[in-house]
Amino acid sequence: MKKQNKLKIINDPIYGFITIPSELIFDLIEHKYFQRLRRITQMGLSHLVFPGAQHTRFMHALGCMHLMQNAIQTLKLKGVEITRAEAESTLIAILLHDVGHGPFSHALESSIIEGFDHERLSLEIMHALNKEFDGKLNLAIEIFTNTYKKPFLHQLISGQLDIDRLDYLKRDSFYTGVAEGNINSDRIISMLNVKKNQLVVEEKGIYSVEKFLISRRLMYWQVYLHKTGLGAELVLINILKRAKELAKTGVDVSSNKDLDFFLLHNNQDGLDTIQLIEAFSNLDDYNIISAIKDWQHHDDKVLSKLCKILIQRKLFKIILKKKEFNTKKIEGVKTNIKRQLELNDEELKYFFLSGTTSNQAYNYDYQKIMILFKNGKTKEISQVSDQLNIKTLAQPVIKHYICYPKDIN
Repeated sequence: MKKQNKLKIINDPIYGFITIPSELIFDLIEHKYFQRLRRITQMGLSHLVFPGAQHTRFMHALGCMHLMQNAIQTLKLKGVEITRAEAESTLIAILLHDVGHGPFSHALESSIIEGFDHERLSLEIMHALNKEFDGKLNLAIEIFTNTYKKPFLHQLISGQLDIDRLDYLKRDSFYTGVAEGNINSDRIISMLNVKKNQLVVEEKGIYSVEKFLISRRLMYWQVYLHKTGLGAELVLINILKRAKELAKTGVDVSSNKDLDFFLLHNNQDGLDTIQLIEAFSNLDDYNIISAIKDWQHHDDKVLSKLCKILIQRKLFKIILKKKEFNTKKIEGVKTNIKRQLELNDEELKYFFLSGTTSNQAYNYDYQKIMILFKNGKTKEISQVSDQLNIKTLAQPVIKHYICYPKDIN
């Protein structure tokens, strides 16, 4: 039998040709757990605002692997000791860092499986793959969980200037057409170094880091936290919430068996992790959209109306303010919603939503970005940047919102 060539080349619209560097990585990419990411959109429902934002977690993961190859090569050329096993394991860790994302990525975080975020699910899936691949992912898991002796490898995967962010900002900027997010990832990677086992950026890279942080802030307010996209995600969350509540009371909301499993179970139901992962690996965006299309015609008026709002893009109106909303105004809006839509108090909670959203482009308390000077000393980025914006970016910006149907007077 002819042996399959597993050292493939993939054409990516952002970076050009991406190489698959080893047979193990090829086999992981071919695995059904990873192939599911082809059916998970990177940006949730952002395509309802930015029509081009249809790219997937699969594309993002491959892009991260490519950038990680560049980063490892850069560090090795600068004398940083990275063995072949460490290099391959770091590539595996970044490749699988988002494998636990559910349908529509962050939009349904913890909505499908209560109490499980995508980081926890990613790790559980990595453990399952490790068992299937006879322990070949042991080192990748150590790097992913930051228990390995070289913490800079983990910082490349998860930090404030990590490979994950370098790819998603550039990729999301490309597919949304929002130019402000188009960072120079090549320049940043070329300025990376290691000092005392910690990831640092050489002094010449200060301006590129400043641009990265500013771009991240702009992308969050212009794209990731765009009020129309936020409103759409709130509707999606409430659709799943309503379907689950109906299912628990015995109302038939069956649509497709992969989603039905999660409507009828949660992580408190005594399911073991293997069962959960197997069921989860069959669930993607298509299951959710298929169900929502069916539920437009459901007898439950709340579920039906919410689904029509999303499918027909008759999205909720959302108002953002820096200060809390006036209680009198809120009560007035609620009264109008109940009257015009003929809702009771229980049903109202699906059509009037309030809360806060926040953005913090840089966090002093989490893996500070350190700048390495020619004399060997390091300083935190805000101490050496001549941009006052860096200190401003470290301050969390919190906005209050109310969200309800547009046709309410």
